[in-house]
Amino acid sequence: MEAKVLPACPVETTLTLISDKWKVLIIRDLLPGTKRFGELKKSIGSVSQKVLTSQLRQMEESGLLIRTVFPEVPPRVEYTLTELGHSLKPVLDALWNWGEEYKAKNA
Repeated sequence: MEAKVLPACPVETTLTLISDKWKVLIIRDLLPGTKRFGELKKSIGSVSQKVLTSQLRQMEESGLLIRTVFPEVPPRVEYTLTELGHSLKPVLDALWNWGEEYKAKNA
């Protein structure tokens, strides 16, 4: 794997890896365990197949998840968070808590 030049700021580095809502939602949905592509698409909702595929590939390149292809007909593909991907759980928990507090104050 080619070494990437990462931003000096740790916050910017984190945002580089989870730069949009789809990646954050993919992580959220994979935290409980492995999912197939169709399960992810269904749980995330309004994401297109093209965008979801692109996001999953980027996350695989970043080392956040593992893509496993089973040699079956039709092929079965599963996605699982790596240890690095699971290490983002406290970040997602913080986003969840902040969102809950915001909704409670602005309901």
